[in-house]
Parts: sequence; C-alpha cells; structure tokens
Amino acid sequence: MTDRLRIVLAQLNPKVGALAANLELGRKALAEAAAVNADILLLSELFLSGYFPEDLLLKPQFIADAIEAAQALAQATRGTGVSLLLPTVWREGTNLYNAVLLAEDGEIVATRFKRELPNDDVFFEKRYFTSGSLAEPLTIKGVSIGVPICEDIWHPEVCAHLVDQGARILLCPNGSPYWRNKQDTRKRLVKARVREDNVPLLYLNQVGGQDELVYDGASFAIEPGDRLVLQGKSFESDFIVSDWHHTENGWRCADGVVRDLPSVDETPWRACVLGLRDYVGKNGFKHVVMGLSGGIDSAVVAAMAVDALGADNVHCLMLPYRYTSETSLKDAKDCAARLGVRYDVVSIGPPVDAVNAELAPLFLDRLPDITEENLQSRMRGVVLMAVSNKFGSLLITTGNKSEMSVGYATIYGDMNGGFNPLKDLLKMQVYHLAKWRNANVPADCFGPAGEVIPRAIIDKAPSAELRPNQKDQDSLPPYPVLDAILEGLVEEELSIREVVARGFDLATVKRIEKLLYLAEFKRRQAAPGVKMTKKALGLGRKYPVTNGYRDESASFPEAEPAPVLRRQGVQ
Repeated sequence: MTDRLRIVLAQLNPKVGALAANLELGRKALAEAAAVNADILLLSELFLSGYFPEDLLLKPQFIADAIEAAQALAQATRGTGVSLLLPTVWREGTNLYNAVLLAEDGEIVATRFKRELPNDDVFFEKRYFTSGSLAEPLTIKGVSIGVPICEDIWHPEVCAHLVDQGARILLCPNGSPYWRNKQDTRKRLVKARVREDNVPLLYLNQVGGQDELVYDGASFAIEPGDRLVLQGKSFESDFIVSDWHHTENGWRCADGVVRDLPSVDETPWRACVLGLRDYVGKNGFKHVVMGLSGGIDSAVVAAMAVDALGADNVHCLMLPYRYTSETSLKDAKDCAARLGVRYDVVSIGPPVDAVNAELAPLFLDRLPDITEENLQSRMRGVVLMAVSNKFGSLLITTGNKSEMSVGYATIYGDMNGGFNPLKDLLKMQVYHLAKWRNANVPADCFGPAGEVIPRAIIDKAPSAELRPNQKDQDSLPPYPVLDAILEGLVEEELSIREVVARGFDLATVKRIEKLLYLAEFKRRQAAPGVKMTKKALGLGRKYPVTNGYRDESASFPEAEPAPVLRRQGVQ
C-alpha cells in the first residue's frame, strides 16, 4: 500500500443532456489530473448526463448514449496513471443505477451504486433508479477507499458500513444545489460523519445553473479533529489538488488549499448571477432584454444581468404611460447609464389608448378598474416580447417572491419572460441586496464598481404606476410586515394562529393566506427562477390550483399545537 496519495476534485459545470460536451470536459479534467501526477480524479454526481436529467432517464436511447460516453471516458484513462472515479448512470440487467465507476488504464474495474435515493421537492430519484446495496470499499493504489454518493452521507449507516469494511478515506461525489445556509449545513453533516467514523471525508460538489437550481460548488474536505483541510471556490469551477499522507493516526492532508467563502450577503447575489448566466448560455442565448421601470426590482435585475453577461449583452426598455412619473423616467435612465447598458424608451400610450377605445363599446358604462391597469402591463409585455423575438434576446422578468406570493403581478403582462432571477427573494431581501451591491463588486462578475443602483430608487416608495398616485401599500401591507407573514405561512408552513401569535393582525394574516392560495394559478404559469430557499414557489412549494382549504385555526378555542414533522436527509 502506498503511503501518499494525490487526489484531485474536479469541480466542474456540466450541462444536463450534453453528453458529448460533458465527455470532452471530463477528458480535459483527466488530462489536467495526469499533468499534475494525480493518483485519483473524482468527478461530480452523474457527471456525464449532468445532474439532474429528470425524465431523460426514461429515454432508452439516452441511457445507451450515456453508458457509451462513460465507456469512452474510461478508455481515456489508458496510460495516464490516474484512477478515475466517474459518477454516471449505469444499467445492470433491467435495473438503472446512480453509479460510480472506477476506471484504470482504460478499463472499468469496479462499479458502486447509490443506496439512499432522495425523493423530495427537487429530486425524485426513486422514480428512475434502483437502490444499491450497502457497498464495499474500492481498492485504489492499494488504499481502501469508500465512495458514498451524495444522499448516502445523510444516512450514518452507509459511511459506517464502508469504514467497518476497511475504508480509510471517503470520497463523496455530489449534486447538491444551493439554498440559504446550505454551505454550513453540509459542513455540519460531514463533520458528524467524520467524528463518527474517524476517517477523512472529501466532499465534491458540482457548480453551475440548471433551470431553477444553482449548484454552488464550494467543495471541501474534513479530517478527524473537525479540521477543514480543503475548501474550493464557490459559484465557480475549480480544480482542487490535495496531497494526503498516511500517518500513525490514519490518512491526513499534507497539502491543500483553503479558500475563503463568500459572505452571507454575497452568496444570494452570486447564486442569482450564476443561475441567470447559465440559463442564458446553456439555452443558446447571448443577450437579454428587460423592462427598466425606475423601481427597485428591475434595477436589481438589470445589475444582476450586467454582472452575469456584461453590459453589451443587456438591453433595457422604459415603457412609459401617462401614469409614469418623471422621477421614474429619470431614475431608469440614470440606472441604465451607471450600468452602461443600451437603453431605449418606447411609449405604450398610443397602443393602450387604441385598445381602450376599441373595448369601450363592449364595456359600455362600466367604470375603469383593474382591467385598464392590467392592460398597461400587458401592453408592456407585448412590446418586450416583440423586441425579444426580433433580436433573439431572452426576455427576463423581475417579480419578487413577495409579489408573486400574493399575486401582485399581471399574468401575460409583467410576468412575461423566460427567466426571473428574483423569483425566490422577498421584497426586503431585494432592497438589502441592492444596498450590498452598491458597496461591493462580487467575484466572477462583469459589472462596474460603485453605486450602480441609484439611491433614489432605493429610497422611494414602490409603485406599479398603473393609476394616479398609486403605491404598493394601497393594496398590500408594508413589505416588512408582508415578508414576515410570508416567512411564517410559506417558509415555515405555520398555521394562521401561530402567525398571529407573533404579533400580526388576524384579518391581515387571513387576507394574505387567501391571496396566497388564489395566486397559485399565476405561479403555475410563471417563468422559472433561481431557487434560494427550500420553499421556492413552484419547485419547493407545490400547492393545488383548485384548493378549497382555508385555515380556521384562529377561529377555534386554543388547542395543543400539532407536532412539527421534519424531513431528514435532504441534499
């Protein structure tokens, strides 16, 4: 048995379904590993298919092509001296597995299968895969190495079995998406496994955006004693080389880089930027178009778009009507200038007035109401979609989670678009990010430094400007109140009684619950957006559109609260 190992964690950004491109990415990683004399190269979970391929896994030809790509990458190890741990789909008989292949000198010499298959709001692996049995360690360069796959390490018995069978190092490939506080959650988990089993655990995560999910990378290693001995980059690809020596106390890291992680303020911005960048690029677009209203949401999205794609690839349109204030016109122009984007003004006045005139005989003597307000929003959507079609730009939309929760958005109007970076951010979080971005230029971002979002936009009261002197608080509680209520109803799934017990008005809470349920039909038709929390609307929170339930708990005498049931083992 050797007493030294050089292990490479390839934290890369594969694209779901792009087998040929991912194969080439794997070949390059293998060549780099050989160039640094690596003993072991680990790739991330389901690397060749990309994680997660969803119902592509039900397509027999896709499975056949993925297995062929895996065999080709295994053959590429010939003559490299590198032992490749390749996570991939794999079929044995009629069973499909989430697997890791060990490839050495051009041959597949062993396979291991994921045992614990997640079945939650993001990944439904039980729909596709057969669960593997408790696996034996692999022998690589004479060293016994366990390879638990992602969800496996959330279940102590998997790692314990590997160590009981002789594993002296654990290498774990993952496809673990970002959400709030996720990086701390992973470290607590891995430290627990290392304390229990007294062997080092190297945790490799993929990076990149995949539809609503963002994988943040941030791969790391923990050795006994709660020592963080490796820390990869967050939200960027990384090639993490580490040297390990066998000591009297077991395997320990002799040389590894520990990078600083982004702050809790920076991580949501980086997640939104990476999610937008990859959604645009991986779907074949080069540039985006959006409405810039002079309000906080569109200003923040414009700044994110510039950070993601560069100013030359962002086109902003101001679409004024008679209710658009001079302040909004000034603020939108100022924001566009600070960001350096193309900025055009297209009046929606003539087409809106023409439609109103055509509808007048049909509406007879009915007074103007929300119908005419929504018509303005829908005309803006028509113009933005026309520009998107003409120039081949992806239209991005700008509604935040607070507004989407209660339906304060116009379907087929300001909801138009192919992607929404703010979809899982509450309104007050948007304000916080705006202030943070004005004081910081995040890593891996293309936007300028300085106050890119004018202070006037941050300070003024939010308004849709669809009628004279309109303010959001005409229709909604103040956003700090609304957001706190939504935190209870959505993020924590509290009862009406429990939210009211936090000091909120009963009628207000019941009204917000009603709006939340009524707006489900809009959210079903909304653009995808970056998942930032476990209860992202749509992907993390699945409620029926047709729904007769209303919480009447606050209308009855006090009762014992129901126990809180918490799901274990989330990726």
